[in-house]
Amino acid sequence: MEGNILKISRFCTDDGPGIRTTVFLKGCPLSCKWCHNPETQNCKAELFYDKNKCINCARCVNVCVKNNHSIVGGSHFFDRTKCDSCGKCAINCPAKALELIGVRMSDDDIVDELKKDVVFYQTSGGGITISGGEPLFQPDFTESILRKCREENIHTAIETSGFAKKEDFIKAIKYCDLILFDVKDTNFKRHIENVGVPFDLIWSNLKILGESKKPFIIRAPIIPSINDNVEHILALKEISKRWESCQGVEIMPYHSLGNYKYLLLNKPYYCESVEEPSKDKINEWNKLLKS
Repeated sequence: MEGNILKISRFCTDDGPGIRTTVFLKGCPLSCKWCHNPETQNCKAELFYDKNKCINCARCVNVCVKNNHSIVGGSHFFDRTKCDSCGKCAINCPAKALELIGVRMSDDDIVDELKKDVVFYQTSGGGITISGGEPLFQPDFTESILRKCREENIHTAIETSGFAKKEDFIKAIKYCDLILFDVKDTNFKRHIENVGVPFDLIWSNLKILGESKKPFIIRAPIIPSINDNVEHILALKEISKRWESCQGVEIMPYHSLGNYKYLLLNKPYYCESVEEPSKDKINEWNKLLKS
């Protein structure tokens, strides 16, 4: 079985306990206005283009059969409308101004890569995490990786928004030792406005997760001017207390580290004017959770 992945990152310490290897899949049904990984939204491979690195050598022009690249007046122009992300231009770009983002891999090849770090999982209490994008956007692929890792006695985790078919969600968590469940907002109206989908299906799967008694952690992105309010944080606190298997809430403060990726993809960024929260503000949010 093959799927579309962004990358495999080793020695991660923020995606579950211990030292972990995280597989980032491509594809996501959400459209969060603050998304800092826009390159994971599209399931297919796509191209980053950094015009500041371009040296106008025209090698991309010569290899592109779709005529997506042109040099006009000494400047390079890239037309994405006909691009099929074959990657030939990126391979032939000496300045690395063009970069192909995304690759197809088989579940067996991925598991073989993950098994290389078993000694680190064993010594640190770590394992593997499937993230995204949204892993359940490729449900069978995700389930297969998790199942094969469990067969190798590797600790498994998944980071999910919970926006998935009930049957796909149930099949995936069956092979998880831990679920990192992202709750974008607890206000249903804001959720549709800023995430692009209703909260109902997410809430339904969250209840399934709580009733399954599988260990899970709520991850909550807090975005200034969007969902940084007392009502939302107190609602997160109440949700975490509802089920004994919930191991707490992790606030994920907004950061602007991924802003430049929108330029590389020629996409608009809706949170360009949003400022990162101060340490005092983050401490205030955490105190509310613990109060």
